[in-house]
Amino acid sequence: MLTVNRYKCGYCGACVGVCPTGALELVETWIEVNDDCTRCGRCTSICPLGALELIREAKA
Repeated sequence: MLTVNRYKCGYCGACVGVCPTGALELVETWIEVNDDCTRCGRCTSICPLGALELIREAKA
């Protein structure tokens, strides 16, 4: 799961530009993540403010 910390996010859109599936969208003053997210992590590494966090779900 990909989470966006809205308190840290500067809404620069850098993450939107590197997403290979187009799963991120800049909507007014937030980043929206849709179901196309493959959790590749490219957005987390490009974010200058560290606002994106990839949380890997534990297998049961």
